[in-house]
Amino acid sequence: MRRSGTPTAERGRPPHPARPPHRHSRRQRPGRPRGWLLLAAVLTLLLGVAAPAQAYPQAFNPTQDRGNRGSDVVALQYLLNAHGASLSADGVFGSGTDAAVKSFQRSKGLADDGIVGPNTWSALQVTVRQGDRGPAVRAVQHLLNAKRGSGLAVDGIFGGGTAGAVRTFQSHAGIGADGIVGPTTWRNLLWHYEAADFGGPLCDQDPDGNGNANWGTAAAIGQVEAAASAFGGGNGQVPLGDAGFEHGGDIPGHASHEQGMDIDLWPIRTDSAQCSAGRITWRSAGYDRAATRKLAQAIRNTAPGHVKLIFFNDPQLIAEGLTTEYPNHDNHLHVRYCERVHPSSLYDC
Repeated sequence: MRRSGTPTAERGRPPHPARPPHRHSRRQRPGRPRGWLLLAAVLTLLLGVAAPAQAYPQAFNPTQDRGNRGSDVVALQYLLNAHGASLSADGVFGSGTDAAVKSFQRSKGLADDGIVGPNTWSALQVTVRQGDRGPAVRAVQHLLNAKRGSGLAVDGIFGGGTAGAVRTFQSHAGIGADGIVGPTTWRNLLWHYEAADFGGPLCDQDPDGNGNANWGTAAAIGQVEAAASAFGGGNGQVPLGDAGFEHGGDIPGHASHEQGMDIDLWPIRTDSAQCSAGRITWRSAGYDRAATRKLAQAIRNTAPGHVKLIFFNDPQLIAEGLTTEYPNHDNHLHVRYCERVHPSSLYDC
């Protein structure tokens, strides 16, 4: 029996292998013959098939629970406040948020497991539109700022600026641009990936020519940013190689980076120049094992219960239980975050 709030199996996505494929492999997907595409187009016109209610078939409400961080947690805290809680919207799913979630779940007849899955998200969501005020509006404003850079004041007042930003997002997501934040808009806002912030302890690296492949789930981005901050500035910034694209999907050289929860970080150098002098391997003379150990510990400590694995081949860190051996991972830490519950077992904590 599945617990309340457990997402159903993800639809329209190919199964993932038991472990990530070779770093520089890419799945080959057979194309559909042109005749099939023409037939589909004709049938769509003849039958009047409507566009889907969401732009991204993989979209689902992200499951969150104790230990998570990020903008989805901020939205959760605001929505709980809209239902009578008094939480600080700090983006950290701690004991207070856990207690508030369980209390809300009991009030709605849901299993009080503290896991915010689709059923709990649906019960929490409040439809808001221009003229409304309150914490639910703050949740919308925060998500639009975090995921689309809308630059809104998070004041809880649904004015013309917020309405315009909502319509812009709806157009971006391929859903009806009516300026009303109802269930479909909430689902897409929560699902939408977030870009890493390179204005602080993270620096942007592009080793594989994937350009702006710096997007991940709100939790993954919030957690890796927290890890980089906890790592501290004494050893320089933390280089982020590739995460994923804004809407997921194929990313060259990284067949496992499609769920927005896999992030590559580079090991730390003894000269702290990992953001300017290039990456090294754990075998290099300039490799700083102590600092890289500190980074691995920060990754785990800032997302308790939400780090599935860290692939990195330093035998000492492997012996300490911080990382796991995997081919072609001598020169980067492949961090995989997880949720308690995820449609793919590879990302289920």
